[in-house]
This record gives sequence, structure tokens and C-alpha cells, in this order.
Amino acid sequence: MRIEWWLLLSVYALSTGILFLIPKNKIRLATVAFLFKQIITFLIGLVVVELGLLEYPVRLFASINRTSFTYEYYAFPVTCAIFTVWYPHNRRTFIKLGYYITFTSILTLGEVIIEKNTDLIKYIYWEWYISWITICLSFYLTRTFCTWFFAKPED
Repeated sequence: MRIEWWLLLSVYALSTGILFLIPKNKIRLATVAFLFKQIITFLIGLVVVELGLLEYPVRLFASINRTSFTYEYYAFPVTCAIFTVWYPHNRRTFIKLGYYITFTSILTLGEVIIEKNTDLIKYIYWEWYISWITICLSFYLTRTFCTWFFAKPED
């Protein structure tokens, strides 16, 4: 079995394990964040692949979809659910900014390492900083949506 398939299996195991870090009282929030993130990644992921900006040579469901099912539909939404559930609401602005920077940088660094050492992703007309910007923006959009969705109505 190639290293790429072991890596995909590991990502599924790790992402599933991360789900156990969600407190029971925040499962609804995590679910909304997860599903909203899937909408974003479905749309943007398909556009990016169809425009030939990057490709996923080794992927699940290769005959159905040219995007990475593992990353776009599972690992990234799980990470976003954790991001949203543990977001530091009542902290100072630089702590919140650091939270965004940390999550975004870890995901981008992982993507760059995977791009350089495996056939799971190949940048064609893409750079690491584009990933960083889009990941950060998608975290922000998801968090904004969840804040709006769970806002208490005014009387």
C-alpha cells in the first residue's frame, strides 16, 4: 500500500478522534459549522480543481469527483467544527487573531508538507499563501454564519 493511502487512512482516524473533543452541549454548533464548511469547500474546491489551479492525483472516489473527498468533505469540516466550538469568545482581540493564525498556519503547513512529499495534492497555479488566505477566510465565514445562526432573537 502506498504512503498516500496510509496518510488518507490516518487523516480519517485522526479526524474521527478529534470529534470526541466536542462537548455534548456544543454538538449542534459543531454540526452547523461542519455542514456549512462542507458547502464552502464543495463550491470552492470544485471551482479550483476545474480551473486547473491544483489537482489531487491520489484521492478517494476518483471517478466521481476531482477534489479531495477526504480533505474537502471530512478533515477540513471536522477541523472547522473544533475551531468553532473552542473559539475564545470572551478573550482579547489579539488572542482571537492568534487563534485564527494558529489554526490556519497548521493546516497550511500540513498541506505544504503533503504537497512536497506525496501525490495527494499538486499545486499547478497555486501557492501556499493562497491556501492560507482561503483557509482563514473560510474559518471566518463559518464562524460568522454560526454566530448569526445561533443568535438569540431580539424582542
